Amino acid sequence: MLQVPHIPVMLDEVKTIFKSLKDGYLVDCTLGYGGHTYALLSEKKSLHAIGCDRDEEAVEFSKKRFEQFKDRVTIEHKNFSSIIGKYEHLPICGILADIGVSSLQLDKNERGFGFDSLNLDMRMDTAQNLSAYEVVNRYPKNELERILRDYGELKEYKKIAKLICDKREKEPVKDAKTLADLVGRRGHFNGRSVSPATLVFQAVRIEVNRELQELEELLKSIQNSKITDCIVCIISFHSLEDRIVKQTFKSWAKSCICLPEALKCECGNNHALGEIITKKALEPTNEEVKANPRSRSSKLRAFYIKRGVHA
Repeated sequence: MLQVPHIPVMLDEVKTIFKSLKDGYLVDCTLGYGGHTYALLSEKKSLHAIGCDRDEEAVEFSKKRFEQFKDRVTIEHKNFSSIIGKYEHLPICGILADIGVSSLQLDKNERGFGFDSLNLDMRMDTAQNLSAYEVVNRYPKNELERILRDYGELKEYKKIAKLICDKREKEPVKDAKTLADLVGRRGHFNGRSVSPATLVFQAVRIEVNRELQELEELLKSIQNSKITDCIVCIISFHSLEDRIVKQTFKSWAKSCICLPEALKCECGNNHALGEIITKKALEPTNEEVKANPRSRSSKLRAFYIKRGVHA
């Protein structure tokens, strides 16, 4: 029997969000070990699924896991930003994206996502050229400062960039363990116990995998599609992603798109793509965080697409 070393984050909340789905297609944009989609297919016998992941190892694992559903599942090795355009002609009733590093990637020491890894990789798609090694050892100091400031939200981004540059002048930073020890494994951020290493790793990983750009492109592809009567559910793990999702859903819910200085509405006031389901982001319960500490920073937002005349 295939062992699944993974607990899907906020599974109960995802099942509640998608409780109205009966038939049609669910698109799982970040399939990983397939936990959410497996649970939904098991409960909803008429539901079909399209799953994609940029991690080839995840794709191969899920092909084996979903063997019993093979007539109802299509699995692709693909970036999620391009999946909607390929399948928008189908009756898509749900879109799920669990953004961020998967347990598969974190648990494999050779992938270089963890502090004690003896590699410095962090590529979700191991076929791509850019890895964490190139970012840490070859990016100019000002580019390192940019990603540490923008993607790590580090106040001391200049100091940390200098630390890295000084170190690599003597010898390359060859592994994740060296990088974590260099920047510091202990500390606080915004009142939380978050080490500088956590934020540096986040920044480098986002740069390597274009994570924010991928998320923005996914949301844009949904907006530009003809999909309707569809629930979009996105789980994010840090404020940068959550902010993009929150602002996008807010813009999708706007019916009037007239300029603020307009004296009266002239656009027809019917441009909303639909409505926000989650007025506030859902967060994992205390019980879930105790059972699965990796869920502690997750936030779930959902939107129902029901396009108006002009949307």
